[in-house]
Amino acid sequence: MIITGGENVYPREVEEVLYTHPLIVEAAVIGVPDPRWGEAIKAVVALEPDAAASERDIIGFCRKKIGGFKCPKSVQFVQDLPKNPAGKILKKELKKLFSSPPQ
Repeated sequence: MIITGGENVYPREVEEVLYTHPLIVEAAVIGVPDPRWGEAIKAVVALEPDAAASERDIIGFCRKKIGGFKCPKSVQFVQDLPKNPAGKILKKELKKLFSSPPQ
């Protein structure tokens, strides 16, 4: 669970919305440190080969489907997401990669 601005956000709920985007192949949602909100929602997504989408496109897509406080504040595009041998996405690895302290 991510606590952002005193609101509880379940990553799975945001991921389910991301998976309905026609260009997204894989998605994971993590909480990253934020000086104002405590944690901010970050989406890490892999797109279809040769597909192009911007951070703004993905966030706008989410805003149409879920409440604003549940939408990602940032989007990181990757080729593929780290997984264990069983194919489960390793969110701890994503947090290590993308949770650098705010500057």
